[in-house]
Amino acid sequence: MAFLHSVIAHTEGIRRRTPVRWRSLDGMMGTYWQAAAGKGAGGHYVSGDPRIMIFFEEIARSIVMSTGALRPEAGLRPMARALYLPAGQPMQTRFTAAHEFSHLDIHLHRDRLLRILEPSLGRSAALAAIARPVELADPGMLTGLAEMLVAQVTAPSKHDLFAETIAAGIVSGLLDLGPMAPQAPPAPPEPGGARLTAAQLRRLRDGFDAAGGRRLAVAELAAMVGLSESWFGHVFRNSTGMTPLQWQTRRRVDMACGLLAGSDRHSLTDIAARLGFADQAHLTRTFRQVTGETPAAWRRAQRAG
Repeated sequence: MAFLHSVIAHTEGIRRRTPVRWRSLDGMMGTYWQAAAGKGAGGHYVSGDPRIMIFFEEIARSIVMSTGALRPEAGLRPMARALYLPAGQPMQTRFTAAHEFSHLDIHLHRDRLLRILEPSLGRSAALAAIARPVELADPGMLTGLAEMLVAQVTAPSKHDLFAETIAAGIVSGLLDLGPMAPQAPPAPPEPGGARLTAAQLRRLRDGFDAAGGRRLAVAELAAMVGLSESWFGHVFRNSTGMTPLQWQTRRRVDMACGLLAGSDRHSLTDIAARLGFADQAHLTRTFRQVTGETPAAWRRAQRAG
């Protein structure tokens, strides 16, 4: 069903540079703003629906924000570039310097948000996730998804389902979904089963490394060694004791270890973006799952040793 959101906003000194563009979808609304404000400008906002904001420019040096009680000076902090605000969560902003900016807003009906999360998380975990606010200083790869959705908001060219799928990706990448479920231990190879050759395994390693840590589809991996997708999954597990997803996760963590050990100039945020993790928190969760410690702790141990 088409969705029309409700939000109460009071602004002073903020002006639109272009008309607001919007697109109503099934249980969600995408809006794209381009605006400017002078020093001292600000606004108060509260919505009865959950909403996401993603800014496309650096804003931390020009805008401060606070959430909670409607007191402009309470808890001011640099504005995050990506935010998730639960329903009823107020937000205040104040400009410390003149600034031009643009941002994507995604307003979501509560039931639509639960339909995105509940199949994977379960009802109780999904309800907990939509109640937790999120602020990210660096949206990482979410910026690319946001740009794709803006294109479909400002100049629709695809079915609504395409835009809704992008929005669902932003939801799953931004919200705090709790700890990752533990992976099952690698299955032992089947006795006497077919296996990949050493040359094929080498081609897989080289191809994955050349992709820079991007998660590859099973079909892409199978094509590297000239096998059908269904047969590849069988012989890959026999050869490595892992599924292709488990193997890629371990390879990405190995690549992260190389960057962590190589130089202090690689921040965790840089490493996460370089290897295709959603953000630093995603990198940390995956790294700890594989190695048993956080990237920062691992780096300190390497330096100490």
